[in-house]
Amino acid sequence: MTWVQYLLGTVTVVSAIVAVTLVWRTVARMVSIIRLGQPDPTRTGPFGPRLVTMLKETLGHTRMLKWTKVGIFHWLVMIGFGGLFLALVEAFVEVWNPRFHLPLIGEWGVYSLFVEILGVGTVVGIGVLIVIRQLNNPARTGRSSRFYGSNMGRAYFVEAIVFLEGLGILVVRGGKYALGSFDVPAWSAPVSMAIGSVLPASATLVTVFAAVKVLSATIWLIVIALTPTMGVAWHRFTAFPNIYFKRDDDGRKALGATRPMMSGGKPLDFEEADPDTDVFGAGKVEDFTWKGLLDFTTCTECGRCQSQCPAWNTEKPLSPKLLVTALRDHTYAKAPYLLAGGSRDMAGDEVGITGEGAEARLATIPVDALAEAGRPLIGGEDVLGVIDPEILWSCTSCGACVEQCPVDIEHVDHIIDMRRHQVLIESEFPTELNSLFKNLENKGNPWGQNAKDRLEWTKGLDFEVPVFDGELSADTEYLFWVGCAGAFDDGQKKTIRATAELLHRAGVGFVVLGPEETCTGDPARRAGNEFVFQMLAQQNVEVLNSVFEGREPGTRKIVTTCPHCLNTLGREYPQLDGHYEVVHHTQLLNKLVREKKLVPISAPAGEDAGPVTYHDPCYLGRHNEVYEEPRALVGAAGATLSEMPRHADRSMCCGAGGARMWMEERIGTRININRAEEAAETLTKASGNGTATGTLAVGCPFCRTMMTDGVNQVVGENVQVQDVSQMLLAAVRRGDPAPEPAPAETTAEAAPTTETPAVATPDVEVAAEQAAEKAVEQGVASSNGGAAEGSEGTSTDGTAEPNGVTGSNAATGSNGASGSHGAEAAEEQAKRSEN
Repeated sequence: MTWVQYLLGTVTVVSAIVAVTLVWRTVARMVSIIRLGQPDPTRTGPFGPRLVTMLKETLGHTRMLKWTKVGIFHWLVMIGFGGLFLALVEAFVEVWNPRFHLPLIGEWGVYSLFVEILGVGTVVGIGVLIVIRQLNNPARTGRSSRFYGSNMGRAYFVEAIVFLEGLGILVVRGGKYALGSFDVPAWSAPVSMAIGSVLPASATLVTVFAAVKVLSATIWLIVIALTPTMGVAWHRFTAFPNIYFKRDDDGRKALGATRPMMSGGKPLDFEEADPDTDVFGAGKVEDFTWKGLLDFTTCTECGRCQSQCPAWNTEKPLSPKLLVTALRDHTYAKAPYLLAGGSRDMAGDEVGITGEGAEARLATIPVDALAEAGRPLIGGEDVLGVIDPEILWSCTSCGACVEQCPVDIEHVDHIIDMRRHQVLIESEFPTELNSLFKNLENKGNPWGQNAKDRLEWTKGLDFEVPVFDGELSADTEYLFWVGCAGAFDDGQKKTIRATAELLHRAGVGFVVLGPEETCTGDPARRAGNEFVFQMLAQQNVEVLNSVFEGREPGTRKIVTTCPHCLNTLGREYPQLDGHYEVVHHTQLLNKLVREKKLVPISAPAGEDAGPVTYHDPCYLGRHNEVYEEPRALVGAAGATLSEMPRHADRSMCCGAGGARMWMEERIGTRININRAEEAAETLTKASGNGTATGTLAVGCPFCRTMMTDGVNQVVGENVQVQDVSQMLLAAVRRGDPAPEPAPAETTAEAAPTTETPAVATPDVEVAAEQAAEKAVEQGVASSNGGAAEGSEGTSTDGTAEPNGVTGSNAATGSNGASGSHGAEAAEEQAKRSEN
């Protein structure tokens, strides 16, 4: 051996020992930090399904491939990282002995081809990813870049090391080929041999190449060991357990049901809870579960969540990525204090390190860690809060971040936990929520209306709507859950009436609860008021269990037009022993159309209402994965659907979820205006006449309110907002027989007699109601710039109105039709998000 081999061999061995030692210590420390979180026994099993999910998502790259181009090249890099481990081991020995091969497989053609493919794939894959990062460099594109706020220096370091690792494989093999010690079939190493054909025959050169490859790996390990918050590197290891320990063992995303409020690993019982000993949400970083701390550690800073977030895309301060990285940095900065046993009570007094020797123990803790421990988790710049309140309350809980995260971080659950602490312990929340909480608690609905008015929507129908009278008849298949919006919102009443008529026409047996129905509690839970949610939910579960008493599982059916009710009744009430089969009205109506119980008829040529686009409600789509049924009904109604750039699982939120319906939107462009501009641009293109005309179809009362307000401000009356059920009903009515001509007038003598006095027929009432509705729909826009007076989605009873309807909430200036994030920006963003 030469002195070069001795020197470089020694350096590589020493670097490897240092790297492994540091990584071992860092991993042990990371585990101890993650274990500081609250217990969560729901994450540990069953082993089989969790393992299958983890392997499917990692090896299959199912989440990454949602963005196809990026997913493919990232898969090449990931496979190369793991698959080339033996090549790295071989390189260690090649530093000492340039002619070394692995025993048995070192010169086997199949193995050589495997290594060749992985080496080339790694170089090509990381090369493309480098280009993608540069095309989206925030230095050029600013806030619109998904990498905005990411640590670009760390990313460049990781990309450079990956490139060197992949290239190192090929040049070492090429050097050995030039040296004449690479006896493999030509078909198994074409690139390596091409490189070797231009290299000199030099054992020293092979040693140097091998040393560079080894050192690039060991230096990478040393750097990440010294930087435990480098998620762009650590996710290569932490992604596997983070996916394995995801919320649902069946592989479902952390959407739909919100996690129960937990303390000590058990659901919190408000009747026995003690704020001094129990955890109420997350008021300190150690109040998150250990899975939450693992989430923060795993964030890759890829920015997919940020690129899809409706708050971030309308110039608000919330970025799911930056929120998670802020919590991660705070966790690791505070860790020395927590690991030393430090803890503070709600007043900020030290309760963990006390008694004799406390001062000496505190003195051993780094000053920076003590300072970090004094920071509130939620607070503005004046108190050095980790998360600004404006960030926390900007979230619509739409789930776009969770949907797109490739490593299963549970952003929405963490945000709701922080809101819970702010509401229940700190009593710090937007003032508008006071009215919401009061109305829910005292009246059982967000509008503060009386329960006796819950059947007002039935007036004028030409059939009787059955109301539950204490016993569910055998021919009643569904309980029709009307919801608060359906009962009290003028626009949503049209959806309820249309759905009820369609069910009646199809012969579906159903009943409504009427005054017995109350809010499901969805807005309270998303706003963090778990106490009010529990109160409403327990009341509803008691009522529903009595309604379905004696019915077997599978026959306790509920249909609702509200995706928020759908989600709460079907996914969250099981937490309170309420188990029902809940479907959205579009699902049931689609089934009835397929069974020919409803027969829609397309409009005659020249009478269609123009192009149609469909807005996916977040709680129907992402949270409950219902995408096809509403679209099928649009098609069944005879319309041709034109999709917006952001649709299906990448649909843009309307801005009403997460209790934002009841909060003012003061920062940036209004979310509903942004979405309305996208819809208007889509309909303009579909119409072909340069004018936005047609229909924006919806499937949610919140979306109906927000999009009606947005459309009224952006394009006015040219575009109508309708629920899918209204479109279907219009198509079904086309098949009704033409009305018989009125009989000729008769003389008094010839007129038939009857003992029953004449009364107005139900059809006359219906016609009067429809005429009134049409007059309301054609109302002029209000002078304050809000929704048109009496327009769909607007409450006209003088009570508190939701966000997007009140005059004070009307968009002005940059929030109007000329908002900077309109449809063109949305389409550009949708295309760019693939990168």
